[in-house]
Amino acid sequence: MTQDIEFQSAETIKAFQEQKLHTALCYLKACSPYYRRMFDSYRINIDKIRHLEDLEKIPFTEKKDLQLFNDDFLCVPKSKVIDYITTSGTLGEPVTFCCTEQDLQRLAYNEKKSFACAGLHPGNILQLMTTIDKRFMAGLAYFLGIRELGASIIRVGNGIPELQWDTIERIKPDSVMCVPSFILRLIQWAEDHGIDYKHSSVKRIIGIGEGLRNQDFSLNLLGRKIKEKWDVDLYATYSSTEMGATFSECQYGQGGHVHPELIIVEIIGDDDMPVDDGQVGEVVVTTLGVEGMPLLRFRTGDVCAKVTAPCKCGRNSYRLTPLVGRKNNMIKLKGTTLYPPAINDVLDNIDIVENYVVTVQDSDSGTDDVIVKVGLKHPVDYDAVKALKDRFRAHLRVAPRVEIASPGEIQKINFPAKSRKPVKFIDLRKHDE
Repeated sequence: MTQDIEFQSAETIKAFQEQKLHTALCYLKACSPYYRRMFDSYRINIDKIRHLEDLEKIPFTEKKDLQLFNDDFLCVPKSKVIDYITTSGTLGEPVTFCCTEQDLQRLAYNEKKSFACAGLHPGNILQLMTTIDKRFMAGLAYFLGIRELGASIIRVGNGIPELQWDTIERIKPDSVMCVPSFILRLIQWAEDHGIDYKHSSVKRIIGIGEGLRNQDFSLNLLGRKIKEKWDVDLYATYSSTEMGATFSECQYGQGGHVHPELIIVEIIGDDDMPVDDGQVGEVVVTTLGVEGMPLLRFRTGDVCAKVTAPCKCGRNSYRLTPLVGRKNNMIKLKGTTLYPPAINDVLDNIDIVENYVVTVQDSDSGTDDVIVKVGLKHPVDYDAVKALKDRFRAHLRVAPRVEIASPGEIQKINFPAKSRKPVKFIDLRKHDE
C-alpha cells in the first residue's frame, strides 16, 4: 500500500486485518505443532474464521501454555533461529522466544514506526538507557528500529546517572529512552552536581515499562513531577516480548497507536467476552507476520481499554489507554480494588522516599495484606509512617501497612542479580489456577 494503513479508514483497517488474520491462521495450521493440535482438539475450521469477531470461537493462549509447551510454539527449524530471547518473567517463569531473520526485520519495522510516531526522524540522536543484552528483546528492538529509521543511537545501558550525564554532555542527544522513574534519579543527580539539565540537549523522553498518564490521558503523578522539573516532551509506550509490537503515543498523547499490520488486539471482560470500546478489560493479542513463534489470542494479563475515535494526528487505527495494571496483580485492600501502579504513583511522588517495595500476601481473614517497605532519603523529625499512610488515604482512600527499612536493604530487593527490570512488587498470594 502506498499510504500507511494507520491513516486509512477504520473499515479499510478492519478488512486489512481480517485478510492478515486468515494468512496467520493458515500459517499456524501448517507450521505450529501447538496450534495444529488445538485446532484438531477443538474442531476449529479456520476457513470459518473470516472476521475479527470470529476470534471468539478460538480458545485463549495463556502464559502457562507457553511455559508448559514452549518448544511446540516454534514454527521453524532451529537452524532458522537467529536470536534467542527470554521474557522478563513478570507473571511467572520466563519463556524463551525464538526470532528468525524475518522476525528481526519485523521488530525493526515496528520500532521504526513507533519512533516515527513519537516524532523521531533521521538526524535525531537517541540515548538508550535500557539494557541491550541479557536476552532482552526491547533493547535489541530499539537499536534495530533507530537504525532502520536512519537516526542515531547511543547504547549507554541502564542506571549510572553519572555516566548518563557524561554522555549527554559529550554527544548531546535530543531524546532519551528509559524507565520514567529513572528520570527522577537523573534530575536529582544533576541538581546535586550542579548540572543545568533544564538547558541540556535533551528535548524528548520516551518512557517504557511504567505509565506516564491516567486513563483520561492527563499526566499522572510521576508524569507531572517529571514535567514540572524538566519541561521536555513526554511519550509513553506499551509493549511486551510476546507481542513483538509497540503501542506508542504520538505528539497528542491520547493513547498508544496500534500498527495494524503487526497485531490484532481484543479487550476481554471478566466473562471472557469482548467489552465495548472504551471499557476496561484484559488485553488479548494475535500477532501478525511473526515467523518463529506467532501467538493466537494470547492473554497478556494487562488491563486497559481500546479507543477507536480518530486521533488528531490523522491516524485512524485504534489506540490503547494507559495500563490500569496487571489482572493477576489486582489487590483488594479494605474493600477497595487497587493495582500496584496506583501505589507506585503515590510513592514516586513523596520527596522523602528513596526507594520502596510493595508486597502482597494472603491474610487470615481471606483478604489481601499489603505491606509497603520504604527507604527514606534522610531521617525525619516526624512520624514518617503516619505521614505516608495519610498520603495513601488522600489519594487511594485506603492505606496499606507501612514499614521503614534502610535504602540499602530495599535496593537489594529492587535490583536482584538476574532481573532486567526493577522489582517493586512482590506477590506472595496463592492464586487460584
